[in-house]
Amino acid sequence: MKRMSISTFAWGLAAGGIAVSVALFGTGWAVTGMWAKENTRGAAEMAVTESLAQICVAQFQIMPNKDEKLAAMLALDSWKHENYVSEQGWATMPAGDFSTSKIAKVCAQKLARMES
Repeated sequence: MKRMSISTFAWGLAAGGIAVSVALFGTGWAVTGMWAKENTRGAAEMAVTESLAQICVAQFQIMPNKDEKLAAMLALDSWKHENYVSEQGWATMPAGDFSTSKIAKVCAQKLARMES
């Protein structure tokens, strides 16, 4: 009889462990290291892009004809705003000779909101 109760206890313990694991991971209360690393990387990239987009907006602000340039950008289809910002050189960082599409996209969104 004692042997049967230990076996039942062991099966109950295993089933409970599986149920708790499914509940924790299924609801998002527990995360894997890989998931956390990917989310952290994505958040860091977005923070850097936001910061560099602010530099892009500042470079736009010092333009002597910024109102005309903004009006020209807004006259384009919205999907062309990113290319327009890149062509104007606003998304090119002072220490580099390249612009990224992410910076140009966020910068164009910020500039479009300036008008409204």
